[in-house]
Amino acid sequence: MDFFISNAYAQDAASPGGLMSFLPLIVIFAVFYFMLIRPQMKRAKEHKQLVSQLSKGDEVITNGGLLGKITDVSDSFVTLELADNLQIKLQRQAVANVMPKGTIKSA
Repeated sequence: MDFFISNAYAQDAASPGGLMSFLPLIVIFAVFYFMLIRPQMKRAKEHKQLVSQLSKGDEVITNGGLLGKITDVSDSFVTLELADNLQIKLQRQAVANVMPKGTIKSA
């Protein structure tokens, strides 16, 4: 009976070199770094610089879309004048962009 059954031996696995097996993972990480992580870090750095340079009289837009003029600046908060006798206090981080002078009058 042993004449009809042949022995099955496992083939040697052809494995690529150690670096070659990690190459796709390294390429994916590099793409994510240059396409997502690095630009986000750059935007965060620019926003931090913008927030640190806020001063009284700047016209700004908040993250919520409000346009106003800064009337007071403290360490963590700014007071924003939206209209005559209407002022709000918000966190400095909530300022999205500094607008050119005269934007409120033209809006």
